[in-house]
Amino acid sequence: MRDTTTTNEPWWKGAVVYQIYPRSFADANGDGVGDLPGITAHLDYVASLGVDAVWISPFFTSPMADFGYDVSDYCDVDPVFGTLDDFDALVARAHALGLKVLLDQVWAHTSDQHPWFKDSRASRTSAHADWYVWRDAKADGSPPNNWQSVFGGPAWTWDARRGQYYLHNFLKEQPQINGHNADVQAALLDVARFWLDRGADGYRLDALNFLMYDPAFTDNPPATDKGTRTRPFDFQEHRYNQSHADIPVFIERVRAVFDEYDDRFTVAEVGGPDSDRERKLFTADDRRLNSSYGFDFLYAPALTPATVVDAVTKWPDEPRVGWPSWAFENHDAPRAISRWCAPEHAPAFARMKMLLLGCLRGNPILYYGEELGLTQVDVPFELLQDPEAIANWPLTLSRDGARTPMPWKHDAAHLGFSTEQPWLPLGEDHAALAVDVQEADAYSLLHWTRAVLALRREEAALRLGAFEVIHADDALLVFARNHHNDRVVCGFNLSAKPQVWAGAADLSPLLSIGVTGAELAPYGALVARKEHS
Repeated sequence: MRDTTTTNEPWWKGAVVYQIYPRSFADANGDGVGDLPGITAHLDYVASLGVDAVWISPFFTSPMADFGYDVSDYCDVDPVFGTLDDFDALVARAHALGLKVLLDQVWAHTSDQHPWFKDSRASRTSAHADWYVWRDAKADGSPPNNWQSVFGGPAWTWDARRGQYYLHNFLKEQPQINGHNADVQAALLDVARFWLDRGADGYRLDALNFLMYDPAFTDNPPATDKGTRTRPFDFQEHRYNQSHADIPVFIERVRAVFDEYDDRFTVAEVGGPDSDRERKLFTADDRRLNSSYGFDFLYAPALTPATVVDAVTKWPDEPRVGWPSWAFENHDAPRAISRWCAPEHAPAFARMKMLLLGCLRGNPILYYGEELGLTQVDVPFELLQDPEAIANWPLTLSRDGARTPMPWKHDAAHLGFSTEQPWLPLGEDHAALAVDVQEADAYSLLHWTRAVLALRREEAALRLGAFEVIHADDALLVFARNHHNDRVVCGFNLSAKPQVWAGAADLSPLLSIGVTGAELAPYGALVARKEHS
C-alpha cells in the first residue's frame, strides 16, 4: 500500500478523536468514580487504537448536579477527578504518546454555586449583576415568557434574593450565562487561555448555540412538526431562547485567541432542527471554529443509506464550507449498537459501523467502549443518576445507560474499573466484551478497530478526500473518497439481508467483512482501491 500520510493539512483535519467520560473510564483511587490519574494510566491503550486526540468530558470543579456540565470553577479540577497536577501529568503523558488533549468547555451556563452567580443573585447592583439572565415577573407573578427547559418545565426559576426570575435552558442549577455581556465574553476567553497555557490542544464547546438569546424575550411559537414529544421543550420552536445572530461574532473572538497558539483545534456541539445552518455559520471562512458536529446520527432511529447521505453531503468539499465531525455515540445518546441492530447481528454490525465511521469525510469521534461494542445498559430507576433520565422516566434517552464503567478485565472485581462499587452498574454482558478478552482475540472488534483506524491513517483519501455518492438505496450504500489521484471506493450493506454490489468484484480490497465476490453478507462492507482512469 502506498504511503499517502504526508500532507500540508493541519493535524486535526481528518483526525480521529476518542471521547472519554471521566467518571466512567478508570478509577485510580478506589472511590467508585473515574478520575484523571485513571485516564493517564490507560493512555497507552488509547494510543494503541490509532486515534489522534482524546476529548475529556468536564472534570472541572462542580457540585455535580449534571455531572460536571454545571461548572462552579472553570480553572480548577474537581477533587473527585484529581488536581491540576494530575491534569498536567495527563497532558505530559498524552503528548509523549503523540496524543492531543481536547477539553470540554461549558460556556452557555454555569453551576448556581459558581461565584459569579452567587454574586449576581445577591444584588441587582453587584459586580456580576448582569452576567446572567434576569427578568421581572409578569404582573400576575408568572415567568417572563413561555420558554421551556430542555430537562422539563419552564426555563425560569424565581429567586427571592433578587426578586426576579433567572433563565436556565437546562437544570435550574445551571443558570444561563448572559453571552451578550462583554465582561462575560472576556472572562470566557480568559478561561480558554488558562487551559491552553497548561497544554490543552483544543476544545469541544458544549451547547454553543445556547450562549445567546433574544434580548426582547419574545415567546417561542408552538412547534409545527408532529415528532415525539416527551417534554414541554418539544412543544416549541426554539426561535428566541437560543441561536442569536451575535454568537458567530463572539466565535470570531474565540478563534482569535486560538490563533495566538500553535496547532490548536476547536469543535462545537450544535443541536436542534436548525443545526446544519448553525454549524456552517460557526465554522465559516476559516475565521471561526475548525469543526462542528450535530446529532445527525446520535438520535437517528436507524442507520440507513439515506441518513448517511443526507448528513455527509451537506458538507461538500468546497471553499468557505466548514469541516464536519461525526459521532455515532456519545454521553448524551444511547449506545448505537443497541439502537440500530438486533442482538444476533451485533458482531457484524459493529464491524460495519466502525468501518463506516472511519470512512466518512470529516473527523470521526469514537466514544469510549465503542471499540469494544459496548451495549446500552438498562439502569433501573432506583440506580439512575442522570437528572434528565430521572425527570423524564420512563420516557427517557437513558443517558446513564451509555455512561457505565469501562470493562478492563473480565474476571476482576468490577471488571477492573475500580476496587469499589462503581457509581453506575456494570453491563451484564460487558465482561465478555472486556479489553483483556478482546486483546486476546485477534478477530475481536478491538483489533478490527485498530485495523480500521490504521487504514484511515494510511489513506489520505479517507482522511481528506471529497465524498462522492455512487449508489444509495434502502440497504446498500456505495461512495468514493477522492483525493488528488487517489480514489478509494467504500461499500456498505446497512441491512440484515444479503445485498449484491455488482462492482465489488472488480476492486482491489483494502479492508472488508462479509464479502464474497459481488455479494455483501448482512452488514457486510468493503473498502477498496480504484485508480482514476
